[in-house]
Amino acid sequence: MIRVAFQTLRSRWVSFLGTVVALVLGVAQVAAMGLLLMTMINMPDRPAERFADAPAVVLPHDPTWNPAHHDLGIRSLAEAKGISPELRQKTAAVGKTVTDRAFYAQLEGGSKNQVGHPWPVARFGGYSLVDGRQPSSDTDIVVPSDQGHTGDQVTVLTADGVKKYTVSGTVSPVDWEDAVFFSDAEAAKLSPRVDALVALGPLDKVRTAVGQDAEVLTGEARHQADASEDLDREALDNTITLVPVMASVAGVTAIFVVASTFAFAVIQRRREIALLRAVGATPKQVRKMVRNEALLVGILASVIGTVLGLFGAQLLADMLIDMGISPSWFKVRFSTDWTVLAPLAGALLVGVLVALGGATAASRRAGSIRPIEALREAAVDDNGMTRGRFWLGAAGVAGGVGWTGWIAVGKPAGVLSPTTYVLSLMVPVLAAAVVAPLAVGPLAKALMWPFTRSSGATAMLVRESVLTSRRRTAAIAAPVLLTVGLVFSLIAATDSLGAARDSGVQNSVKSQYALAPDGTPGISPAVADKVSRIPGVQIAAPILTTIYTQDENRFDENDALVVDPAALKRTTNLKIVSGSFDKWDDHSTVVADLWGMDVGSTLKVMMADGSVVNLRIAATYKAMRGEDVAYLTPKFARTAAFARDGLVRRAYISLKPGTDRAAATAAINKAVDGTGADFMTRDELVASEAAYARHLTEVRQTSTAVIILMFCFIAILNTLLMATSDRRRDLAVLRMAGATPKQVVKFFVAESLLVASIGLVLALAATAVNLAGLWGALLQLFGTTPIVVPYTVVIGVALLSTLLAVIGTVLPVGAALRARTLQFIGARE
Repeated sequence: MIRVAFQTLRSRWVSFLGTVVALVLGVAQVAAMGLLLMTMINMPDRPAERFADAPAVVLPHDPTWNPAHHDLGIRSLAEAKGISPELRQKTAAVGKTVTDRAFYAQLEGGSKNQVGHPWPVARFGGYSLVDGRQPSSDTDIVVPSDQGHTGDQVTVLTADGVKKYTVSGTVSPVDWEDAVFFSDAEAAKLSPRVDALVALGPLDKVRTAVGQDAEVLTGEARHQADASEDLDREALDNTITLVPVMASVAGVTAIFVVASTFAFAVIQRRREIALLRAVGATPKQVRKMVRNEALLVGILASVIGTVLGLFGAQLLADMLIDMGISPSWFKVRFSTDWTVLAPLAGALLVGVLVALGGATAASRRAGSIRPIEALREAAVDDNGMTRGRFWLGAAGVAGGVGWTGWIAVGKPAGVLSPTTYVLSLMVPVLAAAVVAPLAVGPLAKALMWPFTRSSGATAMLVRESVLTSRRRTAAIAAPVLLTVGLVFSLIAATDSLGAARDSGVQNSVKSQYALAPDGTPGISPAVADKVSRIPGVQIAAPILTTIYTQDENRFDENDALVVDPAALKRTTNLKIVSGSFDKWDDHSTVVADLWGMDVGSTLKVMMADGSVVNLRIAATYKAMRGEDVAYLTPKFARTAAFARDGLVRRAYISLKPGTDRAAATAAINKAVDGTGADFMTRDELVASEAAYARHLTEVRQTSTAVIILMFCFIAILNTLLMATSDRRRDLAVLRMAGATPKQVVKFFVAESLLVASIGLVLALAATAVNLAGLWGALLQLFGTTPIVVPYTVVIGVALLSTLLAVIGTVLPVGAALRARTLQFIGARE
């Protein structure tokens, strides 16, 4: 049967062209994404940057801490405390040491990624003075030569406030950091934490002195002390999160396209297969023929796709870099290493298995065709639902509705995870595609009802053609359903979740105004304190820190906000579950209800500066996962410089009753001018927060939507070309009945519009299920919130899908009309 399968592919290459293209793209995606993932697993060692010329670096270390399991910016307790004075003394006893500190320091108008260091550590990063001299006083700094000139008076923003400095010298800029260098004494004042030590003594003695208290880094391991290590990890985490989702969507869509193509090909070849059965072919041989066709298609497409994936991996990496997902240095290197060969072999195998898996149902159906059907002249289908498809569709519908209901009621937080929620959105859409044949009849009648009284025969012919070919109609409508349903669900979910977050932020803040960073990573607490001294102005300026709780032999970390209790109560709407703010003092805390703590119980906490305190739970409040922070009084503000950068991420401002609004806002604007803070209304704060929070999610969803559109548009064109090119007999009958070429084209266009409309209606129904579940989940998470429908995008995708359906119909019809009617009949007979 392999020869028969090969001959079938030769004679029906148009029918399988779309399948080949879809598989090629699917395998190319899998190969490219596999190469990206394996490249991330086997990353090349990055060279040391700041400590390239240091013989050894002593770095605080917690052997149980895995940075990949924690959010960026969170330090382990050992890192937060830094190098202790005792360890500094022990290390200095065996040789000279140089203290390193890294802290927020930004020149006015400079990059928000600028960082401050003490000058003595500069030489280990290859810095040398271009002109001027090193800092000799607390008011001197050294900057890169492209940031200033010797003798300049410049403003520097730090967590300690905004201060004027004199540029005593300049150094050549480097491409891995943007640094400002201070005197050792001034750096110690700005950053109490010692990040690392450069040890210049004998290495063996240094290791003995350090012991298990810290880690001694040499060689390429010194890169672990570079700030870019954390930035690289964040970028790679984003890539690792996005790539599997893209691969999953591409795989599921490719499988559906392949399966529908083979199933439709069997429908078209019923008489042909029946003839094979009539001349003695057994059901087993027929199934083998269809599987052989799939095997040939799978091998051809997989080989081509693997080659494209090999060369397209870096193009995909460049795309992720341009979108801000992956780091700029991320490169795919080709070699004969297993990390390259394994994903390529895996993609090749996946392509073949997808082709065989997609043809499984089609082969069973082909084997069940009876020889008597070779004598059948009528082309009337049954309802298109085999027993297997019926039960699969029933399970899909039940699973889709049940899963959506579970998200709405049982696990609403699931919508906050893009990785899993994207895949769950596909279930109702795929279920609708499976049960489409059952819906063809009712939908066709309903959609054609307005045209039942039209004077011409076109409407009647279109209606009856669809009703007598339900399998074909369902197969053609399925790609339109997938395209519109998946894109509509995905983008509507993204926009609705963003709107719900905006509403949540707006409802949680009751102050009229706010301060937000303006080109800076945060706001100095000194700036907030300056604003608080303006008459009539009340401000809450939470400072982000970290608290640590011990769980057996490891520490769990949680975000905490240091803020004045009265100010927080005035400016925000925390939903208190139990307890009261009135009981909150320097010896207590307020935590989220998710923590499971009872009011009045005691929480033992290790602070980032190494101190240990016992805090009573004064109150609990309602919060979602990811927003469950502890609130601390200003007594613990010092710990923020150890845990984070000591900055305020945003501040909330309200005016006392009777305050002159114009005078107060003018005073606030004057106070924050040049401080890296932007004074805005609450609505403007919500908009800026939304823009920041949505960026990565929108990139992920957009990337996934593009993949869906690519595969589904191919499926639309392929299925229409297959269906229309196989209907030469219908076209010939219309011509012989007296229809003009224009009327024939009008009939086929009208039929394709009806089929596309059926797909659109089913897509809207599946999307409605998804959005109903999303609405229920958002109602629990954020309260009453609207579902945002991206009308422009959805209408655009629907129109483009319909246009492709018309093009896929008109092209083969136009080609057929150029031949004579008798040629059609002769070719068919």
